[in-house]
Amino acid sequence: MFDPFYLFDWLATQIVTQLLGLSIESHLGASLHFFLYDVPKILTLLIVISFIVGTFQSFLEPEKVRKLLEGKRTLGGNILAATVGIITPFCSCSAVPLFIGFLEAGVPLGVTFSYLISAPMVNEVAVILLWGLFGLKVTLLYIGFGVGLAIAAGYIIGELKLEKWVEPFVWELQKSRQELYSEDHLESETLTWKQRFQQGWFQSSQIVQSVWVYVVVGIAIGAIIHGYLPTNLITQIAGVNNPFAVPVAVILGVPLYANIAGVMPITEALVNKGMPLGTVLAFTMAVTALSFPEIVILRKVLRPQLLAVFISLMTLGIISIGYLFNALFV
Repeated sequence: MFDPFYLFDWLATQIVTQLLGLSIESHLGASLHFFLYDVPKILTLLIVISFIVGTFQSFLEPEKVRKLLEGKRTLGGNILAATVGIITPFCSCSAVPLFIGFLEAGVPLGVTFSYLISAPMVNEVAVILLWGLFGLKVTLLYIGFGVGLAIAAGYIIGELKLEKWVEPFVWELQKSRQELYSEDHLESETLTWKQRFQQGWFQSSQIVQSVWVYVVVGIAIGAIIHGYLPTNLITQIAGVNNPFAVPVAVILGVPLYANIAGVMPITEALVNKGMPLGTVLAFTMAVTALSFPEIVILRKVLRPQLLAVFISLMTLGIISIGYLFNALFV
């Protein structure tokens, strides 16, 4: 089968074996090969795919997303919101303004949650890295499980009618949407393809500039794990024989603040060392969609009761996904 990254592998091997005179089987050689192969591969994927996604996202704006979801209810609204979350560039940092804007525009609470869960967890950076590190099959399953969790959690929250646990100031806001997004913004002229490509390149460059340090640091940590951490230690602590490995991984991931670009290379190294894929991806999902900083941000607009429901649903859902992945990839 053709490997599009064969050149990177070949160059990394030549540098380690010919230039540095190390064996790929040695601890240092294995670590350096991992680092030299993954850095150009992941950065290339980030540049190319984020350019494509960024160009496509030029057709979407926050207000257009709100108008699309406005008034949508029950399961259909949750499905639409979770699906739209995949292709829109809003991360957990945007949780509060998006949450307020969506509710003010008439988007139901449960539908809003489906979007806010899907957008950061199944974003383009996570998908790009998963595809490059674990292949298309794992990436598609991750997207499917992530979107499914967003739909289910949002639907349950909507059915429980928990609007009373949103902070009162959210409902009291009377600012018009024109104050958030001007009419000129809403009725902007149609962009040419050249302008869309320019926007795609701008987004690609912004993504790379914002995450390349995390990528390099994460790959460096992954390289150390790959070359030096004993395989038997990993399998003993979080291997298939430990039935509690998945919930432990999720619990460890919740308080961790780390960029997804920095976490993913570490997950690759852990999988290579024998940790089950589901356990590692459950950890990754917890870091991405249930991190402590996001919880702190959401607390500004959610009362503790609703926040507890959200955390509980997400924790149970991510643990379930971890076990499903492990069952599928035994």
